[in-house]
Amino acid sequence: MEIISIGNELLIGKTLNTNAYWMAKRATSLGIMVKRITIVSDDVDEIANAVCEALQRKPRFIITTGGLGPTFDDKTLEGIAKALNIKLEVNEKALKMVREKYEAFAKAGRIEKAELTPPRVKMAKLPKNSEPLPNPVGTAPAMIIDVHKTFLIALPGVPSEMEAIFEQSVAPLLGKEAGENMFFETSIYADDVMESVLAPLIDQTMHDNSYVYIKSHPKGEEGKPHMEIHFSTTAKDSKTAKDRLGKAIIQLSELIEKNGGKVKAKKRS
Repeated sequence: MEIISIGNELLIGKTLNTNAYWMAKRATSLGIMVKRITIVSDDVDEIANAVCEALQRKPRFIITTGGLGPTFDDKTLEGIAKALNIKLEVNEKALKMVREKYEAFAKAGRIEKAELTPPRVKMAKLPKNSEPLPNPVGTAPAMIIDVHKTFLIALPGVPSEMEAIFEQSVAPLLGKEAGENMFFETSIYADDVMESVLAPLIDQTMHDNSYVYIKSHPKGEEGKPHMEIHFSTTAKDSKTAKDRLGKAIIQLSELIEKNGGKVKAKKRS
């Protein structure tokens, strides 16, 4: 799976890319491996290039976030259409979704008229042959299209909308793809061992425990090494996962202690 985050605000540092963080963590929890996260500007060519490059790698899923709204700089769908060399057209299902949203807003007194203005219709213009995904929180529908066995999905950039659509329409697809696989993780903490000393010990442990991924994260200060060591695996049941993680933790802990380090199960306060 690949994630493409779209928005100038992400590139100039105005907005933290919490969408990619949330989605990567959620997809991983469903048993799906995220292999790449890309950030591009609100530019049709940049979006198209990013989509084309991702498609060449043939991931099962490509998910974009941002750029589905009614404003001039919401160009994601135009970029996707260019990448796929297809036209944008008003999707009747999407238009119905947009219309019903504005009618509800008008009935609730949030807007005066439910008129489908050009900016509002813009949100219903999708690449040909794509399917709209309902937005239970906001106005702009999301979109999904099958491109040679890669599901290309476009989600809004507003976090509450992105998360709601993901849980309702995307998570079931990812779960089905992952099958029975589930993601498991845990951490230990090591003191008094430099990362340069720790690195070959991790390599040896991963070599001996091929289903476990181990990553060190320095947390200490200069001269006071303190490492979080994160262990993760994907398995079909919790017993298998716990056995794998437990074996790797024991092996690495023993290696660390032989090299003068100290291991703790929990982070020191």
